[in-house]
Amino acid sequence: MSFSSLTSACSSLGVKSSSLIVQLGFHTAENNKFPGAFVSSPKRTKIKKFSIACSSTVMATTFLSLAFRGIINLRTLSPFIFYLDPLLVKAARGDPVSRPPAWMMRQAGRYMAVYRKLAEKHPSFRERSETTDLIVEISLQPWEAFRPDGVIIFSDILTPLPAFGVPFDIEEVRGPVIQSPIRSEDDLKALHPIDLEKLHFVGESLKILRQEVGGHAAVLGFVGAPWTIATYIVEGGTTRTYTTIKSMCHTAPNLLRTLLSHLTKAISEYIIYQVESGAHCIQIFDSWGGQLPPDMWEQWSKPYITEIVSVVRNKCPKTPLVLYINGNGGLLERMKGTGVDVIGLDWTVDMADARKRLGSDISVQGNVDPAYLFSPLSAVTKEIQRVVKCAGPCGHILNLGHGVLVGTPEEAVAHFFDVSKSLNYDGSSQNHLMEESKLLV
Repeated sequence: MSFSSLTSACSSLGVKSSSLIVQLGFHTAENNKFPGAFVSSPKRTKIKKFSIACSSTVMATTFLSLAFRGIINLRTLSPFIFYLDPLLVKAARGDPVSRPPAWMMRQAGRYMAVYRKLAEKHPSFRERSETTDLIVEISLQPWEAFRPDGVIIFSDILTPLPAFGVPFDIEEVRGPVIQSPIRSEDDLKALHPIDLEKLHFVGESLKILRQEVGGHAAVLGFVGAPWTIATYIVEGGTTRTYTTIKSMCHTAPNLLRTLLSHLTKAISEYIIYQVESGAHCIQIFDSWGGQLPPDMWEQWSKPYITEIVSVVRNKCPKTPLVLYINGNGGLLERMKGTGVDVIGLDWTVDMADARKRLGSDISVQGNVDPAYLFSPLSAVTKEIQRVVKCAGPCGHILNLGHGVLVGTPEEAVAHFFDVSKSLNYDGSSQNHLMEESKLLV
């Protein structure tokens, strides 16, 4: 059977686009033992660069149906591996799901003993975040421990800076340091188009992560939004006041617009690179967007995020995009206007209020207070149930309202994911118009 006839057969059943992915791989002893079996990718399976998209709702039983109708021969499918869209991707798109998928921002990091042990051997953060083997190992640490529904690449929003002309260092106490901040027209001359070859470790890591988790979880990539990246480049590192860049909005607006436009193009290309390397979903961190008054965010951040969304949509129309801003309570409606698929909520926003303000036509992510993980496990359970109930039965990705805090007990993180997997939406609550979900725990 030809590949074209296989996709035509899918179309004949009325299935929608792109969630069941058929990838050409190599036979294993297990595959030969059970010809035609639908199997997950074994560790480090070598997969050739061929795939076809077939369905967003139909399970592998569709192919059994095709076989019974004589359309395909299952034995001819034994060299293939079948992946359905991960639960997180479905929730991001607003498709019906049986429970809310869960992952945590900063879920790989210093709260884990295994990470601290690795960091002792490799004390440089940039070495850990720019070496393929280390990136993969660290990214998989929480996956191996807790089996979250999303595996995010271990990286940093500043990682791509040297690839377009902005070198930086990370010091133990000060954090990111940019020795040559951009504050004049002459400084802009250092910028150049992004060189993705200099970010090969990101692409290599995403490809390996995609193979490692198979279809069992979504592989997440991420970037910083132009405004947030610009704060580092203009201020020369981290800041509590943002006075230099905020004053530039008034004293050198053309300079700042040129910088933001350059960052927008570079970040757009970087997102597309991550998707083509294997990322199922991309989160855009406008971490410091919440430091702007809403009207200034509307002028200095939103247009550039909107442009990124438009460019990525054109190249990767089926990749969900998440937008997260720390301190976003006054920006929710404006964030929705960027066109992203998911709004990430911090813990200062009430989930029920956010749902009322955003409506049911966009997905949300969050928003348990990270400090809850220091509370008794029973309190964690109740807060997860409350957040999930307020979010409703469709279009919700369970997460913290910020990253995992240093010192968080690992047993609390494990409990968070155990509770998330115990939840089930009542079948009757899959109606998108229902205001509340009935939760079975």
